[in-house]
Formats: sequence, C-alpha cells, structure tokens
Amino acid sequence: MTGSEQIQNPGQWMETVIKDFINESRENTMKNVENEKAWGDPLVGFSRGDDSLYQDFKEHVGPFHWTPLEIFTLTFPNLKVAAEDLSVISYILPHTERTKLDSRKETAYPSERWARVRIFGEEVSNKLRKRVVEVLGEKGIQAVAPLNSPLWERKASDRFVFSSTWSERHAAYASGLGTFGLCDGLITPRGKAMRCGSVVARIKIPPTPRPYKEHQAYCLFFSKGICGKCIQRCPAGALSKKGHDKNKCRSYMHPGTEDYVKSHFGFVGYGCGLCQTGVPCESKIPVKE
Repeated sequence: MTGSEQIQNPGQWMETVIKDFINESRENTMKNVENEKAWGDPLVGFSRGDDSLYQDFKEHVGPFHWTPLEIFTLTFPNLKVAAEDLSVISYILPHTERTKLDSRKETAYPSERWARVRIFGEEVSNKLRKRVVEVLGEKGIQAVAPLNSPLWERKASDRFVFSSTWSERHAAYASGLGTFGLCDGLITPRGKAMRCGSVVARIKIPPTPRPYKEHQAYCLFFSKGICGKCIQRCPAGALSKKGHDKNKCRSYMHPGTEDYVKSHFGFVGYGCGLCQTGVPCESKIPVKE
C-alpha cells in the first residue's frame, strides 16, 4: 500500500496542511514592526493531472507551458507515471483587510503593507510550496512545486509579450478557484487581491468542481458589459477596454515603484496592485447591483 492510499481524505488533509501553515505558522509575516500576517485565510482547490485544460494552455499560453505530467517527469525522470496518477494542489492567499484598506487609499504607488507583502509575502508562499512538498514526501508521495523548480523560466510570447513555463493563475483556474479579469488578475471567492501557488503531486485527489464555463465569467466587464473600474485605478495607463498592456505595467513598476519603495519604506522591493483594490472584485466575486 502506497503512502497516498493510506490517506483516507487526501483533499481535506492537504487543505488542513495549507490552512494551518498560513493561519497558525509564524512564517506568515510581512516583517513589519507589528509582525502582521502577510496573508488571510486561504482557499484550496484541486485538479487532475490529466485535465484537458492543461493541454489547452499549451495552445493559449504557449507550447512551452508545462502540463502537470511534463514538470513531474522532468523532476523525477526515473519514475514511470501517467497523467491520471497526478493531481495539482492549488491555493489562493488573500490579502488582509488592513492591506487592502491601505491600498484602496493610494492612487499612484503601493502602500507599505502592499509592498511588504509583494516581497515578504511571496517568501511566505515559497515556504508554503516547500512545506506542501515536504509533508507529501514524509508520506512517500513525490511532489514538485513548479515555481520553485530550477527548471522554471520566463518566456517571450508573441501573443502575451512575456509568459512562463508554469502559470499559478492558470493552475488555480483549472482547479475551480477563479476566472480572469480585464487586468489579467484572477477573480476568486476571496476576490482579486491575492496571490496563488501550486504543487504537482503523485496522488489522486478528487478535483474541485469548476462553477464556470468561461475563463472570464466572474469579470463584470466581460460578463455584463459594465464596470471597468480597474482601468481608472491603473496609474500606468496600462489598462483599457482592450485589456492589459504588460510592457506599460512592467515599465511602471521597474524602476518607478522600486525607487519609491526603497526611498519611502527603507527596503528593496516593488509593487503596485492598485487594479486589485478599490474595485468590485477586490474581495469577492462581483455581482450586478
């Protein structure tokens, strides 16, 4: 009997591991004087390694985008596994109410809490990825966090300017956790002000139902033809009814927000995220009033 076969409810077990790390661990910190938590209560979802969406991503994102089987096989070349033997464990880490409140007030640059979470909060997420892989390994279950893999890399894209070999947002979309908005952010039941992460593991976990059929179903602009509040919130002019201009967005953050964060807050970092706050999808899936 394998380690995974000994676990009666692997989905619930994984959800507990992730929630305990964020809600109970001292590692969840934005490293300010108050030692505040970087992230609020997470969401967890799952998808099958052989879900056809992962093959679709190769056409939509680029042929370089890994399927779960590809990154798993690259990591464990001596193991013979089938895509159906794998599951993708995906999580959403929502910003805290204080961080969102601070960001809501800003019109040009990130608040200190937002900038801290962009840097130190991603460190928390990296540690969470490692923790999930570690806990699975203790049960004899092989796993890899694609973004922590030395094989992960960014790629130039004719269609999307730049992309990568694994997208955390696309994994979350496949795992029933949300759909994309006008600014490319993922709109989840915890809203769009969040970060996400994932792990691919040799374990069978029932997939989370996807309560949507379209990849932009939760965005008011695409589903109802209204809103567009994120366009007004963008200080870089990188958003329009045509979508997200990644070059403008990136140029605004580097070096603009880098210089601001260093001179105003005293640490090396960057960030913006204004399109994720002060909008109807900040903390929930929006509905037409």
